[in-house]
Amino acid sequence: MPGLHLSELTLSHFRSHKSARLALDARPVAIFGPNGAGKTNLIEAVSLLSPGRGLRRAAAQDMARRPEALGWKVTAILQSLHQVHEVAIWSEEGGARQVRIDDKSATQLALGRIIRVLWLIPAMDRLWIEGAEGRRRFLDRLTMSFLPGHAEATLTFEKAMRERNRLLKDQVRDAHWYLALERQMAESGAEIHANRQQALALIMGAQMQAETAFPAADLELTQTEGAMPEGADDLREALAESRFRDLVAGRTLIGPHRADLYGVYAAKGVPAADCSTGEQKALLVSLILANARALARDFGAPPILLLDEVAAHLDATRRAALYDEICALGAQAWMTGTGPELFSELGARAQHIHVTENDGTSRIEHLTP
Repeated sequence: MPGLHLSELTLSHFRSHKSARLALDARPVAIFGPNGAGKTNLIEAVSLLSPGRGLRRAAAQDMARRPEALGWKVTAILQSLHQVHEVAIWSEEGGARQVRIDDKSATQLALGRIIRVLWLIPAMDRLWIEGAEGRRRFLDRLTMSFLPGHAEATLTFEKAMRERNRLLKDQVRDAHWYLALERQMAESGAEIHANRQQALALIMGAQMQAETAFPAADLELTQTEGAMPEGADDLREALAESRFRDLVAGRTLIGPHRADLYGVYAAKGVPAADCSTGEQKALLVSLILANARALARDFGAPPILLLDEVAAHLDATRRAALYDEICALGAQAWMTGTGPELFSELGARAQHIHVTENDGTSRIEHLTP
């Protein structure tokens, strides 16, 4: 199977890394070092190579190394299927991020055609017990991994909804002001809903077909209130009918922005929100692995995985099982942890990188060729 991995990553004035270069092969990347050394900054840089705002959702100016704050740059050599691409992402003096692919200016959405990146970070550990917004964002990242155009549909819907909400807050009652916006919202909103349903079906199918040490989750797309109209025409009619109620609320109360992801620990029949912390973590790992397996078939290669502090809440047996599944999948998984013992089960199956910090600057040491 053709692969997908980074063979080189170069950072310049990115967060704690003044200058860093990693020469890599397709094996998993085990990154260890003390807290605050700059491990997560490395995998955040990799996350910027995919569409979106990256795993921290940070503004461009917040990624610049201090105190210089002159700007930053991330460059990578990407082996994607049977092609090699050079990708550069940078920001100058806090300006908007810029993208170049093979020395040509590109959009962030264009990155979705050549790379797939999934991540699991500690902030997601509370996914099942916090607000629906985080679960929608998680689901949309999974969906974009299969359907990069999902990002554009989401942006289109959100832009039109902001305009409609402005009309609602201004108590505009003339229907003609709403028609074009609601048509745009209906078309993009129906696409978003269909995309999410397709992604869930692919992930659920991948869970059923695999033998894994991690628990399967039954997933369902629900709405905060009522049911989501299935087609664009139905959604357009629902938006028109909801106008009076929306005027009272001052915002749009129906659409894909009101969706939620409901999960159940399948073997136990227990809602994910009621599971233990360890079970919730295992369910998230299971979903990421299922997403990766489905992508290996859909895209033609497993995605790059970013697993920050992945060993948290995993015992030694389940940690070893995770490493075995990653290696069997053939994914270049970037994993962080505080000590080398957390990755001992990987041995020579991975590249081991030691990150330390000195006077606010991260230092990188390759421990394996």
